[in-house]
Amino acid sequence: MQKFRIYAILAASLLASSVLPAHSATLRFGAQGDVTSFDPYVIDETFSSGFLGNVYEGLVRRAADLSIEPALAESWETLSPTHWRFHLRKGVKFHDGSPFTADDVLFSAARIRAPGSDFKNRLSPDTKVIKVDDYTVDFVTDVPNPIIYYQWGNWYMMSKAWAEKHNDHGPQKAGGEESFATLNENGTGAFKLTSREPGIKTVLVANPDWWGASSRQDNVTDVIFTPIPNSATRVAALLSGQLDMITPVPLQDIDRIKANPGTTVITGPELRTVYLFMDQFRPELLYSNIKGKNPLKDHRVREALYRAIDIEALKSKVMRGMSTPTALMVAPGINGSDPSFKRIPYDPAKAKALLAEAGYPDGFEIGLDCPNDRYVNDEAICVAVGNMFAKVGIKVKVNAQTKTKFFDKVLAPKLDFSLGLIGSTPPSFDSWAPINSLHQCPRVSPSSEVWAEGERDKVTNGKSNYGGYCNPEVDKLADQILKETDQKKRNDLIKQVWTITTGDIAYLPLHQQWLAWGVGDGVELKQRADDVFDWRYVKITK
Repeated sequence: MQKFRIYAILAASLLASSVLPAHSATLRFGAQGDVTSFDPYVIDETFSSGFLGNVYEGLVRRAADLSIEPALAESWETLSPTHWRFHLRKGVKFHDGSPFTADDVLFSAARIRAPGSDFKNRLSPDTKVIKVDDYTVDFVTDVPNPIIYYQWGNWYMMSKAWAEKHNDHGPQKAGGEESFATLNENGTGAFKLTSREPGIKTVLVANPDWWGASSRQDNVTDVIFTPIPNSATRVAALLSGQLDMITPVPLQDIDRIKANPGTTVITGPELRTVYLFMDQFRPELLYSNIKGKNPLKDHRVREALYRAIDIEALKSKVMRGMSTPTALMVAPGINGSDPSFKRIPYDPAKAKALLAEAGYPDGFEIGLDCPNDRYVNDEAICVAVGNMFAKVGIKVKVNAQTKTKFFDKVLAPKLDFSLGLIGSTPPSFDSWAPINSLHQCPRVSPSSEVWAEGERDKVTNGKSNYGGYCNPEVDKLADQILKETDQKKRNDLIKQVWTITTGDIAYLPLHQQWLAWGVGDGVELKQRADDVFDWRYVKITK
């Protein structure tokens, strides 16, 4: 009954959006999941962050080809290897009409470092943010950082006055106190929020006072977004003309949509790497029949899991050829990616032998958490991998949930998992970001335990290192990479890190998934390789 009610609401929403005035250039699109929060600092997740990039803006932004271009900062300069100066764009107003100034940059810098923020690695702990005047801000670091602003494309500026007016206490994680920013916004971007019904519909309108209005390439007057978890319903809405764009297109429906008059599918490789993370820090593994120890701490067990994965079967049967198997945690196109790294071969017999050598001749039980509405065929991947593990004696219990519940669990202080499936796209499009976020040791201090009780929100290095992988040599090299200004030396250091981490089997990399966006006739758009849907490039011609 509840599912019928959701579909009935969806049908009514789509019907209402299909009877708009003829002169209105309305973009109607649907996706498999909803925006997690309208607070741009709550979760570092591509869909939510990319959606909010149409409402909020950063000092810099990414163009359709992912090059960096000015946004709220119209220019910047290097005063010394440790001193950057950003000149802010004058005349910019927030959606409530208040001016954007240096005070908002300083406020946003403090807020992104607040306990509930998932974007702490956008500013290193040593970075000092200094107001020079109302339209000039300096960033000063202890050591050189040649890519200081590469990760700022989705560090969005928030209004200090608006946050204070609404008694903002910083970004609030799910389950905590709901802040005003959860359901409301006050950005500077090209679109403004008009109504928000989580899980049902979100409506936005073009901002007539946007500073970039004179150069905008789109003609969209309003946007109606509908989250549609059910793939068949999502595809049917596109085929019937009730939606102009959907993402993602289920792989099995690509040919059907292409053959349908009035619709097509845009495909292309994505920069996201999909992988499994493993609990390597607990003394005893959760969701397992092995007591008093953690098998995943044993390199032989991790190698056995790796060798049990038939990556070509995943590609052909689950992903229908729409994936690129990978040995690295970064995709081709990310600085530091290196084709010389090869996957450990699929070898179930060797996997069984490794498990026996490690003391598990009969295997063991383990839990695998994954989302079912975030990545392409995410639940199907988990089920397939679980079956592959079972063939070598590892009995897997798959726990597939909506991305909201999945990320609540992953981001909770308890870290309640054994294995998990997740995807990652470096916001800097440089290897240092995943080295820092996924591979540096997630300790608050050298003397503390991994994920010390109550201390997780203070972590900057290893903020997404959910499995607690830790190698002091990687930490040392990561620090060198951050401050190295010679590109060749820097890439040599990156290769050293990938050599160590792939040798350690820090993660179980799977593939880079491919994008598949369904588009109706009369809609022009640009597909970004990072899976961000930028409405600045949409033209409605029907």
